[in-house]
This record gives sequence, structure tokens and C-alpha cells, in this order.
Amino acid sequence: MNIPRLLIAATHSGAGKTTLATALMAAFTRAGFAVQPFKVGPDYIDPGYHTAATGRTSRNLDTFFLGAAGVREVFTRAASGADLCIIEGVMGLYDGKGATERGSSAEVAKALEAPVLLVVDARSMSRSAAALVLGYRLFDPRVRLAGVLLNRVGSTRHYATLKEAIEKQAGVPVLGWVGRRAEIFLPHRHLGLLPAVEKDALVEHLERLVAVLEGGVDLFRLLEAARQAPPLPETPREIFPAAPLTPRVRLGVVRDAAFNFYYQDGLELLAALGAEIVFVSALADPALPPELDGLYIGGGFPEMFLEKLAANKGFLESLSRAFHLGMPVYAECGGMMYLCRVICDFEGREYPMAGLLPGVCRMHSRRVALGYCEARVLADNILAPAGTRLVGHEFHYSYIEGMPRDFPRAYALYREGDREGVLDGYVHGNLLASYLHLHFVSCPEVARRFIDRCEDYKRQRVMGC
Repeated sequence: MNIPRLLIAATHSGAGKTTLATALMAAFTRAGFAVQPFKVGPDYIDPGYHTAATGRTSRNLDTFFLGAAGVREVFTRAASGADLCIIEGVMGLYDGKGATERGSSAEVAKALEAPVLLVVDARSMSRSAAALVLGYRLFDPRVRLAGVLLNRVGSTRHYATLKEAIEKQAGVPVLGWVGRRAEIFLPHRHLGLLPAVEKDALVEHLERLVAVLEGGVDLFRLLEAARQAPPLPETPREIFPAAPLTPRVRLGVVRDAAFNFYYQDGLELLAALGAEIVFVSALADPALPPELDGLYIGGGFPEMFLEKLAANKGFLESLSRAFHLGMPVYAECGGMMYLCRVICDFEGREYPMAGLLPGVCRMHSRRVALGYCEARVLADNILAPAGTRLVGHEFHYSYIEGMPRDFPRAYALYREGDREGVLDGYVHGNLLASYLHLHFVSCPEVARRFIDRCEDYKRQRVMGC
């Protein structure tokens, strides 16, 4: 498959990679190209900006979850019909899990044979930028640096100095530059960027992003670099079925401003395996829709909407009724917080929630956990039997207290450097709740089991009618 593609990487986090990648996606889209966006790693927020910029849903490419073959399958599946694929990297180009390259932008670039555009923060540098770029070029010869994009350049004279040094002494073409423009920074809060669904005047912000590229970035040269990517071999389908299965269950997915951390490919895999996805809102809907066979509550920012979530008593009561009737409920991170009896916000105020878990969820001023981990399933549940090994990611500023000691735990999590597992999550009948974010595409058997359990409940529900 001949797919023009470019991976936007950076020397380090904070160099402006997300801002510039989103700007380039928007610029090419406005120039008439069908741009398919991607994000390296387990990020949920950046893809929202990509989707808004291009009109095509951004996908996650993560070798920790999917391996090289899985990344190629997800990539080629999503690239259908696109003129150009732009992949935003994660952290610095070579940063992976621990001291390895696993999960890094470089590993994804090699898996896809994608040319790399390296974003360099040029503040307070001149000739030293050449040494930096040369190091990135030589560190792994299998990663092809197609060019450099200079960010936060002080002036046209500064740019000329940087360009001359990098091209002559590092041997990498400089394909553009952006000056110091504070107004294009994307807004942050405790989990990172403000989600696109919450940012007011997003269209105007995207227009400003495109405007900063004018005069300094030659889109034609970037397109030529993307077209230099070699053809990819045909990728066999090992994750998604050749044709979607006939829907056999109605699966509710809570998706709104409070809960929007989902991998698009994970949702599409559930649908391909027989789930009719029904989106619902814990903020706006008065109750769960009728005749659901299961519910999936993903992560997000429930802590930013506590008053509104607590006030929607009809939805909370319908969730409690469905749970007590035996409907499978799977909740990740923010979803688990919502299932607690109470969420206590950053100021110590308490808000009543669903109460399916008797504990109290407390927000913490500092991050509690971040990173990839491996999980061993401790108790049979709606996703996997005891003893199953899974991989996932966690990122949260809260913790849960006040749970009964005999409440069955879901997982033992093994984080980077841990010899002993850390207990996480809870199992209660057909409920599984945990801080662990799973990617169903990395474990299709888990997706199938979840749908099977929903189908079991559907039979009981229909027979009981």
C-alpha cells in the first residue's frame, strides 16, 4: 500500500509537538487533503484536537499495546481513503517504556517506515541545535529524519543561523519554522491538555494555529517528504474480523464531557464483534435507555462536573437498578470514580455518586499513578478469568478509601520496576471497575468475553419479560 505519511516527533516533551502537529493537520485539511490523524501512545486528549482539525477520527498507535504488526493493521485500516497520514509522536522521539524503545515514537516510525519531522525548540540556541539534531539522526540509523521544524524561533536572523548550522553540520533539511507565539499554546490542567470537547471557540483556535504556519512552513515540501515513504506490504487482519458480525447485544457507552476517554479502535472492535454501540450521557440523559445489555463507562474528568453528575439523580438511579438486575457494567478510571458512593473534590467537598462501590473517591493534589503496567487478573470477571495477563495504562489524581477489606480485588498491577503487584480495582457480580485503562484491540479475547457476558444477560432479561 502506497500511503503518504509523516510522523511529527520532538526532541523532548514541551517542545510544541502537539500544537504544531495539530496545526499541520488543520492546514493540510484546509488545503483540500483528506488527512488521517494518529497519536503515538495511550493518549486520549490529543486525538480530540486531531479529530476537530481534520474531520476524521484520530487513532492511537501503541507498540506496547499492539506490537508492530498490530500497529500496521490499525494504521492501514484507518488510512483507507486518506490522501495523507500525519502521526503525532509522544514525549521525545526515542522515549519509551523505562530505558527501552518500547512504545516510543521511534518504534512506531520503524514499524510503519514513516519519515520523521523533528520539532526542535530553538529558544536560546544557535549552532548547538546542529549538534542536537545530529545526535537524533545518528542515534538509530533505522529512523529516517526527513526534516526539522524549528519552534519558538526568535527572529528571521535567528532562523537563518539555525538553518545553516543544521543543514551543513547535521545533514538534515530544515523544512520550516514558527516564532514565539504564546497565543497558540493549548490550555492545560491536571491531566494534561484541556479536552477538545471542553474548549470554547475551538474553530477559531484552529484557525489561529493554521495562521502561525503561514510564511514559515512550506506544506509542499512536507507533502513531498511524506510521499517519500516506501509502500507498506499488505497487512493481514489478525485483530478485526474480515467482516463485522451481526449485532447481538446493545452496549451502552457513556460518552460526554465528563467521560470521553475511549480508544476509537477499541469501540470499533466491540462493534465488529457484535455490539450495537449506544452512546449515552451521564450529564444530560434523564436515565439509561431501555433494553441495554451492558454498560461501558470510560475515563475522563468527572471531578470537573461533580455538581451536575450528582444532580442527575434519574440517571444514577437507573444505573443502580440495571446493576442490581445483573447488567454487566465495566468502568475504567473516571468511570470507577463515578461508581463510588461519594467523590470528594480538590477542596474537600463531597458529592454523592452511583454508590455501586461503597468507598469514597478522593482527589489528590499530586499525581497518584502514571504509566504502563501489566496486570494479573485476580478474580473471574466479565472481561477475563482469574490468572489472565493483561497490559494497560493508568493516569489518575485520585484514590479510593473506605472499601470493605473482603471486597474482591480485580487486578495485581506490576508497574515499571515493581517486583510485587499493587492491588487495583474491584469485582462485584457483573461489575468490574478499575483505574486500569485497557485497549480492547490489544486483547480481542477480552472484548469477546465482555460481549458474551452481555449476551448472557440479554437472554435472562428477555426470558424475564
